Amino acid sequence: MSSILDRLDAAFRETFTAMDFPAQIAGVQESTRGDAPFQCNGAMGAAGIAKKRGEKLNPRDIAARAIERLQDHPLIEKMDIGGPGFINIYPSQTAISLRAAELVADKKMGIAQPDSLSIIVDYGGANVAKPMHVGHLRSAVIGEAIKRLLRVQGHNVLGDVHMGDWGLQMGHLISELEIEQPNLPYFDADKTEDFPTKSPVTMDDLARLYPQASNAAKSDKGRMERSRVATAELQAGRAGYMALLGHFIDVSVAALKVGYGNLGVEFDLWKGEACVDPLIPDMIQELKAKGITEEDDGALIIRVEEEGEKKEIPPVMLLASSGAVLYHTTDLATLVDRKAENNPDLIVYVVDQRQALHFEQVFRAAVKADWYKAEQLYHVGFGTMNGKDGKPFKTREGGVLRLEDLLDIMNEAAMKRLDESGIGADFDEAERSEIARKVGLAALKFADLQNQRLTNYVFDPERFTAFEGKTGPYLLYAVVRIKSILRKAEAQGAKAGDINVVAPAEQQLVLALDGFGRAVSISAEKYSPHILCDHIYKVAQAFSRFYSECPILVDGTPADVKASRLTLAMLTLRQLEMGLNILGIEAPDRM
Repeated sequence: MSSILDRLDAAFRETFTAMDFPAQIAGVQESTRGDAPFQCNGAMGAAGIAKKRGEKLNPRDIAARAIERLQDHPLIEKMDIGGPGFINIYPSQTAISLRAAELVADKKMGIAQPDSLSIIVDYGGANVAKPMHVGHLRSAVIGEAIKRLLRVQGHNVLGDVHMGDWGLQMGHLISELEIEQPNLPYFDADKTEDFPTKSPVTMDDLARLYPQASNAAKSDKGRMERSRVATAELQAGRAGYMALLGHFIDVSVAALKVGYGNLGVEFDLWKGEACVDPLIPDMIQELKAKGITEEDDGALIIRVEEEGEKKEIPPVMLLASSGAVLYHTTDLATLVDRKAENNPDLIVYVVDQRQALHFEQVFRAAVKADWYKAEQLYHVGFGTMNGKDGKPFKTREGGVLRLEDLLDIMNEAAMKRLDESGIGADFDEAERSEIARKVGLAALKFADLQNQRLTNYVFDPERFTAFEGKTGPYLLYAVVRIKSILRKAEAQGAKAGDINVVAPAEQQLVLALDGFGRAVSISAEKYSPHILCDHIYKVAQAFSRFYSECPILVDGTPADVKASRLTLAMLTLRQLEMGLNILGIEAPDRM
């Protein structure tokens, strides 16, 4: 069953249509003024239409006619007219109670289940051999939330980390390892098989070797050339180098699984650029055969700018004049691979907004090649997490902060906040440590997700970890408080029962809960988790008012009222936990 708002929306659209006005002007929305939960502003638009027809109708007259037609509607307790013609709508207590019962019975809590699509969400983008850093945070957190939003709607969704594991960085690693350990069998050009199964390097080795090689190559042309030769030989399929690449990838994936796991992020596919390199020659030939490529100053390109376009869209670079493949090439080959392996209905790329032009070029080329339709490819861009100087967040020394160090900062801030508030003071050290971890992670992730994703925001652990205001810890505390109430109720032998909504705070809570399905749908449709964040925060606030104004376990509370309110508490807990889970946030059982 649809929400009260959706049913009211349908009723008002039908009424305005019967009054000979277009349905699209009569939508019902949550009220932004007064005490009424909902409002319809269609009368103002209808008056404008009537004027064009030569009819003398003011908005209040039209609003009055709509109210007269709807006065006996079973969902509506009363309506009145505000301002120039806003229709204020008050749903009936009976309708609210019935809706609460529907939500209790609905495992999906009102989340619509559209036709299932096969979707790949490309997010993460970490590089092989490089430690995860603060720059990987937003893609991981936003991408995970979007993946979960789409899954809870019933779509078949695969998350792909799409690692950077190809190009010059691999040449740097191979050549630097050869300098340090020239006798390894991988550097014997005549050896083509039976390489060791155990990696000759650890993740710490890789984290040291890459910057070592990169820095040397910046000041030494000969060193740079050595890396380029190694890269070319790797891409030509030299057996020893390919075996080394396999070790680099295995070691890096093991470390990345730990790093992403610490963020509560999981991937289904652990593919990278190296996986699709074998597809590139045939892909190039196919694109040439389709007549959409051309040579330009020695490079092979695809022009994707459309005639009459105001903005300049540079061509896609398939091959450099040297014959080297480029990022455009590997991303197009990835699309070819996904088409063959998964044949998705939709691919969503969750990547920094600064890469928007790159994806527009790649998408246009894929459409021009007739591999995909434009609506099957979507780039979800996002802004940056900045320091207090307004620039992308770095260490005090100006370097890029490792992700593990960022999480340590949040854990320390969370523990400090717990100490200051006295929360969990009687718990043992292990439990307090685990609570601090969950609070710190919730603080970090909610602070990121609550922002409209294209906006930048400032990293502020003290503000993020506050237990007041719109923060992750505030939401965790709301969950923990409800769990505590339910434990006390169980100890007292109190039982949940049918919901009968009477008090205003009860009505407000149910109406807040009723917006869950809509919030999930809009968040998924717009790839905007902040909409779900807003909803969860609104529900937590509504429960706080409810708990303050509507005693549950207080002596003297009638049994039927107690039972109803316990069910409301259980319903709220279930929705808060479901919403937080979609966002990738886990709450402790107590604090």
